[in-house]
Order: sequence, then structure tokens, then C-alpha cells
Amino acid sequence: MDEIRIPNDATYAPLALTDLIAGAPIASTLLLGATLPGRVVSAAAFGMYAGSAVKDWLARQDMKWIDFKVEFGSDVDWMDDMPEEERRSEIERIARRLDDVWTAERRPREKLAREVNGRLTEFIASITGQRVKTSSAVRDFGLAQLLFPFAMGACDIVSGDVSIFRDTGAFEPHVVCHEFVHRKGYWKELHAQVLSYFALVTSEDPLLVQAALAERLHRQLKVLAAEDADVYHDLVEGLSARQELTEELHSLRPDPSAYESVVGSVMRRIYDERLKITGQNGISDYDVGFTNFLWTFRHSEDARQDRSLAEV
Repeated sequence: MDEIRIPNDATYAPLALTDLIAGAPIASTLLLGATLPGRVVSAAAFGMYAGSAVKDWLARQDMKWIDFKVEFGSDVDWMDDMPEEERRSEIERIARRLDDVWTAERRPREKLAREVNGRLTEFIASITGQRVKTSSAVRDFGLAQLLFPFAMGACDIVSGDVSIFRDTGAFEPHVVCHEFVHRKGYWKELHAQVLSYFALVTSEDPLLVQAALAERLHRQLKVLAAEDADVYHDLVEGLSARQELTEELHSLRPDPSAYESVVGSVMRRIYDERLKITGQNGISDYDVGFTNFLWTFRHSEDARQDRSLAEV
């Protein structure tokens, strides 16, 4: 099988280069009372960042990209709305399946990242006939966490640097995989959602399958709740699911701190607009778009891929 490697040199740096570029001058002023040392560090970091980005861009020139509309009969601008009664029915089916297959196993993040990356690579290759090898490095902090307190993780599309901001329990394989899709070059959030889901749910690894199903359940609940936290928690309780799953779902919508409430509200609106400017549907692609994509794919008569991938 054809194979290429994206170097992702920036992901192997001890600290995120974007954090050094932005933070070094500030830290230098606070600690030394002078800006020059910080500017030197920032300039050096920018040079490394730019060099890594160029190498990655050149490597991607040989990539075979997935045409989502051809392969799945659905895409960002080509989806049908899933009826509410179908959403509620699917929620019940997923909850029951998770009750049956639930595993309490957890793996170290470094090991999990390698396994998830390998699985994602193979799934994409099953469609394109090309293995795109990328870094499995993951950070546990990034300055973006301060700007986007509502996020679980982030990927710098330019450098491929991935940060996971908090322990997301059973959802972590999907969170990591979502960011790794970006690292491979797919920058749209809907594409990251569906490729991550398909890669994990077809893995035959109980932990990864569980993460995919849990993510799909979570997103359906968010659609029905329409950003109302109280409704969301009521829906979770209404599942009458096993305690572990119930606790995991509740933990995804904690009461925000004062900082998170103010900053998160502002930055969420900015982020939503940024997604729309870049040809996406906005933050809704994480949940409404994701679930509508699966619904459209499952009922498509033109999709090249097996529609059973979207079944529960």
C-alpha cells in the first residue's frame, strides 16, 4: 500500500512552539523585567514553527484526500435533518448497547494515543489506499485552554500540535482521535468527528468502540437539549443507564466557573463565527452536523462506503 509520512517536527518539541511564541515575551517581562530575552526565544520558536509547517505542507502534497460526498453520500453542505423521533430512538439503542458492552478499562494516554493513531491511519487507508503516518505525541496543556475553556482538546492545524486539556474518561479515545484527524490534514470539524467515529467504532477494540458510541450518544443528547444544561442533565437521568455511563455524561457538562462562564461565552461566539467563515456550519457541526451526517449516510443510495457503518 502507498505510504507517506508527515514529519510533524513541532509536536516533538518539549513545549508547544505556539505557546513559546506567544508566552515567552510576557514571561520574560514578568520574570526578568526585560522583553529582549523573551523576544529572542519567541523568534527562535517561530523559526522552528515555520520550518516544521513547511515540511508538513510539502509532505501533504502527495496525500490522497477523502471525498466525503462520494464515499459517504454526505458532507458539510450535503445533509438531511434527522427527525427528532429518530434521535430519541437512537439514543435508547446506543444507551442499551453501551450498557451491554461497557468496560471500565483505562489506558495511559501515551499508549492510547499510539493505538488510536494507528487505527485512524488504517481506517483512512481503507478508503484512500494510502497510509498517512503522523506523530502520536500529545500534550496535556496549551495556552488555547485559557481562551477556549469549553474545549476538551485542540490541534494547531499548521504545526499539528495536539493538546488534551482534561481527563475525559471513556470519551478520551474519541477526543484524541478527533484531534489526530486534524493532524493528518482534515481541518473541518465535521470531518474530524465522522472519521474519528468510524475509525473507532470499526476497531473491534472494546475501549475504542465504547468511546465512539459514547460520543454519538453525547452529541444526540446535546442536540435535544439545545444548549440548555438543565435539560441535558434531565435527559441523561432519563436514560436509566448504568451508573458509570450516567456519571461520565454528567461530567461533560459541569457547572462553569465565573471565568469559564464569561470567557467561554464570548469565545464560543467568536469560534462559531470563525468556523462559518471557513466554510463550515459552525459549532453545530460537532453535534447536529455529526448526527445528521450519519443519518444521511445511512440512507444514501449513492455512498461508496458500506452504509452499515452508520448503524447502531
